[in-house]
Amino acid sequence: MRTVGDFVVERLSLWKVDTVFGYPGDGINGVFGALNRSDGLIDFIQARHEEMAAFMASAYAKFSGRIGVCIATSGPGASHLVTGLYDALLDHQPVLAIVGQQARNALGGHYQQELDLVSMLKDVAGAYVQQASSPSQVRHLVDRAMRIALARRTVTAVILPNDLQEEGYEDPPHLHGTLHSGVGFAAPRMVPHDDDLARAADLLNAGEKVAILVGAGALGAADEVVAIADRLSAGCAKALLGKAVLPDNLPWVTGSIGLLGTRPSYDMMMGCDTLLMIGSGFPYSEFLPAEGQARGVQIDVDPAMLSLRYPMDVNLCGEAAETLRLLLPKLKQKPHGDWRKTIEDGVREWWDVLADRAHQPATPVNPQRVTWELSPRLPDEAIVTSDSGSCANWFARDLKMRPGMMASLSGGLASMGAAVPYAIAAKFVHSARPVIALVGDGAMQMNNMAELITIAKYWRSWQDPRWIVCVFNNEDLNQVTWEQRVLEGDPKFESSQKIPNVPYHRFAQLIGLRGIFVDDPEQVGPAWDEALSSNIPVVLEVKTDPEVPPLPPHITMQQARNFSLSLLKGDFSERRTFSGAVRQALAAVLPSEK
Repeated sequence: MRTVGDFVVERLSLWKVDTVFGYPGDGINGVFGALNRSDGLIDFIQARHEEMAAFMASAYAKFSGRIGVCIATSGPGASHLVTGLYDALLDHQPVLAIVGQQARNALGGHYQQELDLVSMLKDVAGAYVQQASSPSQVRHLVDRAMRIALARRTVTAVILPNDLQEEGYEDPPHLHGTLHSGVGFAAPRMVPHDDDLARAADLLNAGEKVAILVGAGALGAADEVVAIADRLSAGCAKALLGKAVLPDNLPWVTGSIGLLGTRPSYDMMMGCDTLLMIGSGFPYSEFLPAEGQARGVQIDVDPAMLSLRYPMDVNLCGEAAETLRLLLPKLKQKPHGDWRKTIEDGVREWWDVLADRAHQPATPVNPQRVTWELSPRLPDEAIVTSDSGSCANWFARDLKMRPGMMASLSGGLASMGAAVPYAIAAKFVHSARPVIALVGDGAMQMNNMAELITIAKYWRSWQDPRWIVCVFNNEDLNQVTWEQRVLEGDPKFESSQKIPNVPYHRFAQLIGLRGIFVDDPEQVGPAWDEALSSNIPVVLEVKTDPEVPPLPPHITMQQARNFSLSLLKGDFSERRTFSGAVRQALAAVLPSEK
């Protein structure tokens, strides 16, 4: 008998789904039995936790350009998916969640693991979440969930009661009240109207100091962005999700923007008279030009994101590369004058500053040194993932992207615990490419250590075994510690911020991976060399100094006052000698020694 579970697996395969991430349970056993019977039609990747499976599905969508699919049982299995699904929702990634439910006859009876899953998932999968009630209904539920997720780049969910999964599948009859859906979706060509392109060109041509900001929506449009920037003699900043859009060896690429950004990006935005934003939902308006300072043009495929962060004069709804190709012939060549020279000078000086900061002494290792030493060693075609927290600062500022590289992290949600599942998913998309994850010790303890077991289970199936997680072990929830100091004016709250010291490299060795430990700054580079030449996955643990501050590129007077207040209130750091790295980064913040 061909069951509903069999049909679901077959239908997903027709939609070109080849990989599903998840965790089993009796509420979804009917679909798992079908996966087992399908003889490899779809690969199932077993995570250690459903939240991690949802993060993997989100990252799979980011790194493949296809839909990510995760699967979980009823009750807690479904609820565990939610955080990872929100990651996909906020970063506009197409993800389908397939979740089990208790038997139909038991629903409404306060049955074990019975949750109102439609209500629970309504926010995160609000574009489409439905619970099946009959075999012939499942066809259009799967088809609509797939098509809506792909078309709207969003999260959808299909809920399958466990008894329904085992029933024989029947196509819908040719009767009133039935639906006969089909498979397939091709994204439309989305470009602005000609008159809107002309208005955008007039505005950009009139600007004397043009700044560009690119985000994830500009991935795949590097050639077009370069051509536009050269035509406008502009500089270009990158939102975190757009870090891999442009290589950092271009002299006018100012790097990241915002709290984790660079001084050249900040200076460019504060000095420009024209802003071109491409495929970015960058949220922090204080790092964009002041309202009224600059005229703006924005390009985005989602009209709901237009003129949301800055009051744009021209809004262009369209796909980035295609829209830029249509815009380019309408733009006049600007001379590479003082504006571009100022940007390039600022970029050159900034890289020198970062090099100096990375080599300042710390106790024991300066965390900036870790990513600075990695940057020139990154293999071609490398994929880099980062967790949230202070490690994301060093990811954002110190790593130089080259053409062909990929990079991502939890952007809109900024969730801890995403880097390792992201790096796992990257390997299931690009098995032959080296993958590096940058993770804080807080995220490792929260949930990422367990996913090293997933690596131990699957790594032998990869074409290239190079998979490295670098753990910044500073025994501190560091980003929040500095936010307490600089944003709130409070000293470090030891009870909330200090975390146990765990030998992450030894855990890796325990489960059959390679573990490397570094507590000497001169050994950071050789440790990366060893890790990148390893024929088995590596956990590289570096003992880093929590007192090297991940501060924004511009320190306000209020932030300086807050930090001084934290010292006056008895922050423990007042009782230790500041390292060179700390003194240099806090030069504008520390009270005068006089």
